[in-house]
Amino acid sequence: MSETRDFLFEIGCEEMPSAPLMNAVKQLPKLVADGLDAAGLAHGDIRVLSTPRRLAVLSTVATETEAVHEVKRGPAANIAFDAEGNPTKAAEGFARKCGIGASELVRREDTDGREYVFAERSVPAAPAIPILSDLCEKTIANLEWPNYRSQRWGTTHETFVRPIRWICALLGDEVVPVRYADVVSGNTTRGHRVLGPGEHVVAEPAQYEAVLEQAGVLSDERRRQVIAEGIAKIERELKGAHVDTPKKVLDEVVNLCEWPSVLVGRFDEEFLKVPHEIICESMLSNQRYFPIYDADGKLMREFVVVANGRPECADTIIDGNERVVRARLYDAKFFYDEDLKIPLEEFRSRLADVAFQEKLGTVLQKSERIEDLALAIAHEARVGAHAASDAQRAAHFAKADLVSSAVIEFTSQQGVMGGYYALAAGETPEVASAIRDHYRPRFAGDELPENTAGCIVAVADKLDTIAGMFAIGEPPTGSKDPYALRRSAIGVINILRERLGCAYEPLVKAALELFAEQGIEFNLDVTSDAVCTFLKGRMEQMARDAKIPVDVVAAVSAGSVSAPADFFALAQALRDARESDPETFENLATAYARASHLADGKLGCDVDESLLGDAERELAEASDAAADAVSQALAARNFTSVISALAGLRAPIDRFFEDVMVMDEDLRLRENRLRLLNRFEAVFADVADMGALAKKK
Repeated sequence: MSETRDFLFEIGCEEMPSAPLMNAVKQLPKLVADGLDAAGLAHGDIRVLSTPRRLAVLSTVATETEAVHEVKRGPAANIAFDAEGNPTKAAEGFARKCGIGASELVRREDTDGREYVFAERSVPAAPAIPILSDLCEKTIANLEWPNYRSQRWGTTHETFVRPIRWICALLGDEVVPVRYADVVSGNTTRGHRVLGPGEHVVAEPAQYEAVLEQAGVLSDERRRQVIAEGIAKIERELKGAHVDTPKKVLDEVVNLCEWPSVLVGRFDEEFLKVPHEIICESMLSNQRYFPIYDADGKLMREFVVVANGRPECADTIIDGNERVVRARLYDAKFFYDEDLKIPLEEFRSRLADVAFQEKLGTVLQKSERIEDLALAIAHEARVGAHAASDAQRAAHFAKADLVSSAVIEFTSQQGVMGGYYALAAGETPEVASAIRDHYRPRFAGDELPENTAGCIVAVADKLDTIAGMFAIGEPPTGSKDPYALRRSAIGVINILRERLGCAYEPLVKAALELFAEQGIEFNLDVTSDAVCTFLKGRMEQMARDAKIPVDVVAAVSAGSVSAPADFFALAQALRDARESDPETFENLATAYARASHLADGKLGCDVDESLLGDAERELAEASDAAADAVSQALAARNFTSVISALAGLRAPIDRFFEDVMVMDEDLRLRENRLRLLNRFEAVFADVADMGALAKKK
């Protein structure tokens, strides 16, 4: 086993943006590990350190590759060489495969007493440093920067996301020669621009992090820890306050500094009169400040700044950041105050100048469709006159804020600002809440709208988009889904399942009819079927994601229960019943599959009672009783009772197949028995395809 030494490879450059830096951190371990493995150079775990100005790799690496001596046995000698001793095609092919000439093959006897040809190859150990030199240069060149244009510097053609200023590459205390563009490696790194400027010698890789820290640079792990500790201290000092640190912004802040200082600034009290959503978005998105909420969830004047300068200059840093935030928040306040001067109806009328989709018309037309569809949904969900009225009113103004100054500046606050403007205009809290929430759920795990009116408007908005795109022949395909129809479908299913309780089929038809009234030409029935299939597919996937077995989902999908709340309840009831009594359901599924295979729907279900034997009569009576029980249980949405009624058919169907020859030579008996199987199968038709639960042999 070769000796190992610590290895350091650091690329130093001008400040990198956070996104490409994080992307490079993900790429580096694989690039380095794959390169070492390909070269046959043993190594330990690959560790990556990063700051805005550097990407570094630390590991242990063997000082040389292992020497290799390979012996491979080829064909028998009498096959490898002809009578004159010349190599045959078999010998040449074997030699070529082993990377040697046929003349280098060795003939000798093997353990079985026969003579074979052997290929022997010896590869001496190779020193690590030349391998590492080549690997480091290739690693720099092979790093990818999606969505970012690489830059050139100096007089060469090599590129990187930002100009490279130094390379530190060491194996133990020995410099690994690396050249990229006009930069040559050495044993120095560079410190913080202010706290530790200039070059700092790294005697060996084990000292690297200590040298950096002395030069005012912390690793990404330490920076994150320092920021977390600083925020926790602030929360304690402010007695129950909570600092809002969205992960995306926090990750970016970690990658914007090398020596973080967590400070607290304050903005003017007048800005607390502005909706906190746009205040917080302005701070988070523009300046990467973290807002602070008190114990009651109200926005405070204080905010967190993570600085990258001298800690002793904290007062100056805070003052500068307060000046910056004041200007930003004045802009937000100005937008909000100006918007309040404009009536909601005026905003709504301006939607006529905003395109929703080229073939589907303007946002005003979408607004009108949503309003009509909201009434249809309210009727289908039977929510009552008050909620229906709130939903219609909210739908009327739902899109009005899209043309407001605040939303044009802070696009993620659409809906939210509309809710504030509705309250200011005298609309009820229920209507304002529905306007605010109608984009929910916006992503997996997001909350549903707070009230019933909001749920109705949310379904109307999402379903309008889905139906419209299908009507013009632009459904999602493969990985392409520019209008996020899959996400919208999941939102529709979740709201119908959790809050409204109704089915989606009549809603789809209502949505499509509104497009037809607008003059868009399409086949209503075909498109309706396509949209319903799309929604059902999303619902099936959601059920599978909820750990409902695939065969149970398939069985329930084949039935007629499609209202999301009922679909999931039935699937869960069937899953639970099968888990509690697997034998009964396996036998019932097998019998159902057999009956389904034999049944002939053209014959109908009317049996001649006079031709029935005991087993047939028992099955007929049990089927009729089960049909009544299933019908009543479905009406009551008691899906446990539905499954229990179906399970009760196991004994009579088992006896029927044991005692009765279905395909009797007597045509009258045969057809009567097939009708009886039709009647048995019909009991399941509205529930599930039990045959899908039969184990595949």
